[in-house]
Amino acid sequence: MKQASNSREAIIVGAGLVGALWAVFLARRGYSVKVFERRSDMREAGYIGGRSINLAMSERGWKAVIKAGIREKIEKVAIPMPGRMMHSVEGDLTFQAYGKANEAIYSVSRGGLNLELIDIADQFPNVEFLFDHQCVDVDLDNPRITFENKKTGEQETFEAPLIFAADGAFSAVRYALQKTDRFNYQQFYLEHGYKELSIPAAADGKHLIEPGALHIWPRGNFMLIALPNADGSFTCTLFLPFEGKVSFEKLKTDADILAFFKQYFPDALALIPTLVEDFHHNPTSSLVTVQCEPWQWQGRILLLGDSAHAIVPFYGQGMNAGFEDCTILDAMCDEMGENWLEIIPAFSRRRVQDGNAIAELAQRNFIEMRDLVADPKFLLRKKIAADLYRKFPKDFLPVYSMVTFSNTDYHVALQEDEAQNQLFREILSLPNVEAEWDGPAVEHVFKQWLLQRQQ
Repeated sequence: MKQASNSREAIIVGAGLVGALWAVFLARRGYSVKVFERRSDMREAGYIGGRSINLAMSERGWKAVIKAGIREKIEKVAIPMPGRMMHSVEGDLTFQAYGKANEAIYSVSRGGLNLELIDIADQFPNVEFLFDHQCVDVDLDNPRITFENKKTGEQETFEAPLIFAADGAFSAVRYALQKTDRFNYQQFYLEHGYKELSIPAAADGKHLIEPGALHIWPRGNFMLIALPNADGSFTCTLFLPFEGKVSFEKLKTDADILAFFKQYFPDALALIPTLVEDFHHNPTSSLVTVQCEPWQWQGRILLLGDSAHAIVPFYGQGMNAGFEDCTILDAMCDEMGENWLEIIPAFSRRRVQDGNAIAELAQRNFIEMRDLVADPKFLLRKKIAADLYRKFPKDFLPVYSMVTFSNTDYHVALQEDEAQNQLFREILSLPNVEAEWDGPAVEHVFKQWLLQRQQ
């Protein structure tokens, strides 16, 4: 067994986005960090697509990479998307801005970003990556953690005063915690799965459709989305029920796949020359939400990112929430003098409610993306919300902007979502609101709502 020689050593389980970023934070503080990853080094193996959803980096993510001192490197692979581009079955396009004129979310490749973060962390002399190492046992009493070298089959046990688990939704470290007394855990799957597809770049390397938008083909109970890449391509994701009348189980043959796209996504069909090949080759993956509590053990082991709060991707906050874990934890180190026995339990107490809140918001946004974005009432609500934000910026901030363009706690945003839903139920029931959406009647309802909240 290899034992830690001093208190400034840490183990990170998982070299994904959050694990690699947290390694940078710890390295900058002078910690000696070992990062264990069950996969092979993707810098040598190459990142393999087929089961990835492009990421939408927003304010919380940018705050983390700025604090880690790596913004310039990340900006090179990020493409701004100031709004959604909706595609009707007939091919009509409707653009919906996400926020103000200067606000955008940024499309980044999961694999490309992961490679960049590993490279950045690996430049620190006090960071060591150990790939092909799978966690096979966690001795919580010491704590000790055992890994199997997948290349040699040998097992080795390590001991460190700090263990950070960033090993994803099916975390081996969290599984050990699940066996402890009074550890709460639940997971649940959507009836929908997803499959990655691709729109290639044009012959001149440019994007075939508008690159400054997140493209959505909403079709009620299912949808297709596309996010731009720096090389001129788009990563597409089809979200579809596993079973049912319109589902993955019905798409078995080449003819099934082509007929489905011709019926529901005809303009996208023309853009995806490798549709049939990719559909058969790329896996159909599931969508899981994980909620648990507490996220820590005895002030020595801490769950971060998806290990603690895996969510569905429909608010674009999975990575951002994981990165925010790093930002908050780093700030608590400053506030509490790197006293981990106090920091780790305090972080868990503070952050669990936010993990649960963004899980709920992500579920709600799935309904919005696949269905409501094509609803005239919903579009009217968005228009009124933007108008109220313009007229009363100190009193009203749309929930989407609160989540995406601010660092407001997620549980506060969830409470605001409830309040704003009540407001818009009243506004949208006003007579002739479609014609007088920016008139005095709407303002009157808003001011009454504001007054009630202040009492």
